[in-house]
Amino acid sequence: MTTTNAIKDLLEVTKDDENGLVFEKNVSIPRAGTFPIRCNVYRPIAAEGTKFPVLVTYGPYGKDIPYEKFHEKSFSEVNPEHKSKYSAWETPDPVFWTKHGYVVVRADERGLGQSPGVLDTMSKGTSECFFDVVEWAADQPWSSGKVGLLGISYYAGSQWRVAARRPKGLAAIIPWEGMSDYYRDRCRHGGILSDSFIRFWWNRQVITNQYGKPGRAAANWGEDTLEGDLSDEVLASNRRDQNDDNAANKFRDDAYYSSKDFKLEDIEVPLLSVANWGGILLHLRGNVEGFTWAGSKFKYIRFIVGRHDLPFYYHDEVEVQMSFLDAFLKDKDTVGWATPGKVPPVSMVLRKGNVGFNNPEFEATYKRREEPAWPIPRTKYTNYHLHSDGTLSTTPDSSKSPSTKSYKALGTLDHPELIQFTTPPFEQETEITGHIVAHLNVSMTPEDQSSKSPKDIDLFLTLRYLAPSGEEVHYTGTAGDPIPLCKGWLRVSMRKIDEQSAKHRPYLPQRNYLSTDVQEVKPGEVYGVDVEIWPTNVVAEKGGRIVFEISSGDTQGSGVFQHKSEKDRTGELLAGTNYVHFGEGLENYVALPVIPQA
Repeated sequence: MTTTNAIKDLLEVTKDDENGLVFEKNVSIPRAGTFPIRCNVYRPIAAEGTKFPVLVTYGPYGKDIPYEKFHEKSFSEVNPEHKSKYSAWETPDPVFWTKHGYVVVRADERGLGQSPGVLDTMSKGTSECFFDVVEWAADQPWSSGKVGLLGISYYAGSQWRVAARRPKGLAAIIPWEGMSDYYRDRCRHGGILSDSFIRFWWNRQVITNQYGKPGRAAANWGEDTLEGDLSDEVLASNRRDQNDDNAANKFRDDAYYSSKDFKLEDIEVPLLSVANWGGILLHLRGNVEGFTWAGSKFKYIRFIVGRHDLPFYYHDEVEVQMSFLDAFLKDKDTVGWATPGKVPPVSMVLRKGNVGFNNPEFEATYKRREEPAWPIPRTKYTNYHLHSDGTLSTTPDSSKSPSTKSYKALGTLDHPELIQFTTPPFEQETEITGHIVAHLNVSMTPEDQSSKSPKDIDLFLTLRYLAPSGEEVHYTGTAGDPIPLCKGWLRVSMRKIDEQSAKHRPYLPQRNYLSTDVQEVKPGEVYGVDVEIWPTNVVAEKGGRIVFEISSGDTQGSGVFQHKSEKDRTGELLAGTNYVHFGEGLENYVALPVIPQA
């Protein structure tokens, strides 16, 4: 990292009697032999020597960028209990939490805001900085020595990584909608580059806050860098651009991706993973798998619905957050979180009926149910077979004659190319909750049949639910957009499964996505593939139907999370016609996790 100015110490301390806190701005957290991390500290007003547990956030969006400036519309809809002049995007509000006996430490990630260093989001190096922040917070004179982590999205995803490093003082984490697998959850769905969101996220929310970037104060995007602006050349040399890195690296054994790996099993602290059924393209899978594999003695998963920004601040959800943190940071357990077996590890929202999307009031009518384990132990995985006439049923396709259903490759959200299979109306109410896998027999013929270049098939799968009226039910997506039940993806050259892995399960095939796993896709040859579809929940009413969709690109419900890279999804590689094959020995099905009625 290059800088042109010496690091300054410009700590500001304000006693805010109106809000009942002491505000320390631009506190420098020292790091041996390198630049400090800068943070803001919000402490309850108390007698000298009083100690409090600490909530830490560490991320890229700017400790000094007011929530209202970062996302004005979202801020206007936040629960008023959690709105103050200190509020920041996706983080706990300091006024609320200091009133309840916590210190809040909000740190700028390395290379961002007021923290000098190389901007390299989600990297090993920046996680090591987070480790130092946690240990520093545990060791301060106002700290009880116990630190908790609480935050949404990026502020959740980073929790998994630092918790696996086991910093001194870390006592509990609440990763609220936070992916845990950088490759599978965020960057390359089924091996296909998910570029649209990363581009939007990087260009709007990250690079605009780089340490040393000119004009931040003038743009109401935080404050200008304490040491002054850096030149464009220095700024470029001080960052790793996710757009470039994710496009240039394809496999998990590439140095770029492998450097970000860690073991969920190394996490030991009490864990409350909060997963949103609507997070079908970014966080949901990571919250479920993070809960599944974490080594914590006390671990819980709570499913919610709604947008990704608002439920974190709902009154009832904050009560859950506080009871969990109180149990492990204050030894004040009013619920039983710290008593083995007292609190069921799984708490689910059941999506029944058509309440509309982006409607918190109506979504609040969904019922909640507790379960003893995940997946739900009584799950009956049921194969719904694809038939060449477009139906989907529990009866296998009896046709012996070979046939196909085809669609053009390289479809887009504006012009999707797809085929669909639909169940008959359910004869009774049927709950589907859990992981899904589809088995398909597929082939392709290239558009240019004279080309000898490598060929491939990108599979985009979607499950939709139709109400008894025939209308599709849309749920609330991450940004408040209408989404279907769930989606799944696979690049067929990455079809290899590691059946020897402890993480391989019949309902969730384990793929390692290594460069050595690539398998050839030959035009005209039929390949049987198992495709992971992300977990979901729906209580299908009597008369309702399920639609299974296969397409060659993003379809409705993808929102900003699209796969549009022309370098990753080239015409030379993919253009042509894709086929699903039927006939003797060619069984196609979707294994749905049906929950028997009690």
